[in-house]
Amino acid sequence: MTRFNIVKRDDLPKNVEWLIRILAILFSIVCAGLVIWVLGYNPFVIFPSMVSGALGTEIRLTQTVLKAIPLVVTSLGILIAFKMKFWNIGGEGQIIMGALAAAYVALNIEGLPKPVMLLLMALAAMIMGGLWAFIPAFFKAKMGVNETIFTLMLNYIAIKFVTYLQYGPWKDPESQGFPKVATFHDNAILPKLFGIHIGWVIALVLVVFIYIFINHTKKGFEITVVGESKETARYAGMNISSIIIVAMFISGGLCGLTGMIQASAVEKTLAASLSGGYGFTAIITTWLSRLNAIAVLFVCVAFAILLQGGAYIQVSMQIPAAVADMMQGIILFFVLGSEFFLQYKVSIPDRRRSKVQREVA
Repeated sequence: MTRFNIVKRDDLPKNVEWLIRILAILFSIVCAGLVIWVLGYNPFVIFPSMVSGALGTEIRLTQTVLKAIPLVVTSLGILIAFKMKFWNIGGEGQIIMGALAAAYVALNIEGLPKPVMLLLMALAAMIMGGLWAFIPAFFKAKMGVNETIFTLMLNYIAIKFVTYLQYGPWKDPESQGFPKVATFHDNAILPKLFGIHIGWVIALVLVVFIYIFINHTKKGFEITVVGESKETARYAGMNISSIIIVAMFISGGLCGLTGMIQASAVEKTLAASLSGGYGFTAIITTWLSRLNAIAVLFVCVAFAILLQGGAYIQVSMQIPAAVADMMQGIILFFVLGSEFFLQYKVSIPDRRRSKVQREVA
């Protein structure tokens, strides 16, 4: 039986790193193309159609940007937690709870100027999202509870609670029987800039802010140190419990802001489906970015192109959704798999040398 040695890489030249990434993308495209061909479709038609479907016209480009905005903001939030090696799988619930807080402000406070209303909605969403993330952070810091399961379960609590409100206490009496929360007033809707809501401006500002926060502030340094080694952080006199709680509050707050953006600019109301799976998708984009805020922007845009392109070929070419999802899965499998080879070196030991070593021993 062939045995393999897996050794963690100390340092990898940038040119080799880029070569591995490019090869992963090329192999994923070839493999996805073969699967498409086996299923009876022409990959030389499908792939250009996906690119055209994401970038080909102004409307399609707009849809791609609309998908990228929540991915970027949520990924930045999850990045804060992952930088500390706190596995926040609760982005979905934090988005929903942020949207809930923003909706409460929008539906119950009247007469405020639009900038004040939007600012109040954003603050409420960030506080609520932060509090929703604070719960598992507190139990992790104080009792060592597994944060992965805790944050995952909180997703379902948030979704079911908003579903209850949508079908019950918050149901719009004028919705003609449909389980729908009332539509926001105009002063609670994010304005547009260049035909797209200003969420894209918020996303760009946050990319710069989080990059500076992580790399050039004391708190960002503390978060990084805790993620690399809690023992080192403890030796340096850092309050680890406090750092975990603060970092998770920021992480949840950013995810909550995503909820406000989606509720205000896209749905224009509160809905249990508002998060759209962005909280889970952002886990992938955050990991692919190697926890770099600038890289998050480019990875999320690329992923949004993939999502929009997949949606386009379903409609325009009548390709089943399962085929489009499978293509996305294959591409992600190869790209994520390349991360393994970026961090570890795989080799086959020389049997003859091993035999000589045993004889000498």
